[in-house]
Amino acid sequence: MATQSTTMPTARPNPAPYFIGGLVLTLGLALAAKYIAGFPGVQMLGPLVWAILLGMGWSAIFGAPVRTMNGVQFASKKLLRAGIILLGMRLNFADILAGGPRVLGIAAIDVAFGIFAVYMIARWMGVDRKLGMLTACGTGICGAAAVAAISPQVKANEEETAVSTAVIAVLGTLFTIAYTVLYPVLGMTGGQYGQFAGATLHEIAHVIAAAGPGGAEAVQQAVLVKLARVALLVPVALFVGWWFTRGAAGDEKKSGVPIPWFIFGFLAVAGVNSTGLVPEMVAGQLTSLAYLLMAMAMAGLGLTIHIGTFRRLGAKPFVAGLLGSILLSIVGYTLVHVWK
Repeated sequence: MATQSTTMPTARPNPAPYFIGGLVLTLGLALAAKYIAGFPGVQMLGPLVWAILLGMGWSAIFGAPVRTMNGVQFASKKLLRAGIILLGMRLNFADILAGGPRVLGIAAIDVAFGIFAVYMIARWMGVDRKLGMLTACGTGICGAAAVAAISPQVKANEEETAVSTAVIAVLGTLFTIAYTVLYPVLGMTGGQYGQFAGATLHEIAHVIAAAGPGGAEAVQQAVLVKLARVALLVPVALFVGWWFTRGAAGDEKKSGVPIPWFIFGFLAVAGVNSTGLVPEMVAGQLTSLAYLLMAMAMAGLGLTIHIGTFRRLGAKPFVAGLLGSILLSIVGYTLVHVWK
């Protein structure tokens, strides 16, 4: 009588530890980025940029963490959205409105001009429209946070998001140094210089660093104008999503305008913070948590990107961002002097 052989099914490894391992890796890189960004001389890059650089360095040295990629991707997508929502704690609409129509007008004009100038130059140079728009929005609004928020609206991939973030970081650092050097010869009061920096520089870290030589009033005005630009992230994201869907073809167009629910979360959190019911200490802690979550997301992006990608994709967006930033600086300088 023939014996029937039975084979036991192979047990599949439990994915949970690898998922957690991916989150722990991005958390470790994010904390390291925050620590490095605290040193003098490198503060202008900020923790978000350091996180993506550390992620790329880890990938180059140790290789991409394939088994933990689910956790890494969760950080780079889900935690990113959570971070942007909590970032609303930086906004207080009452403060922005108190700045009057001049602050809002300067912010709106500079945002519109910055996006238009960089995008048109990028397209003229042959840059892909998604990469061009990410670079344009990062320049015109608020650096890495804007790139992260606009990325799903244009259906950009990880490479395009990471390249745009790095380009904006480098440009913002260069212009921060230039502003600091040129401040004594610009012929501006402290308040005017702060408004100029807040209206034209990329990251909040860049704005604060550049405004420092102008004193406390310059820093206050710089942050006020910068936050007015950040507030415009919501309408810009909605418009960009509609515009890209309108220009799409086939199935991508049938999918309709992407609804950035996390952007509305950002707006809702900003509204709650604007009521004054949230203690300042709590708002500060939640803002710190927002940057930590976004740094984890940036680290996750860095882990999936190779340095060669920047050599292949980054040159033209950098030139477009450079030329557009120069034009934006000229427009911002003129507005601050003319609109009084």
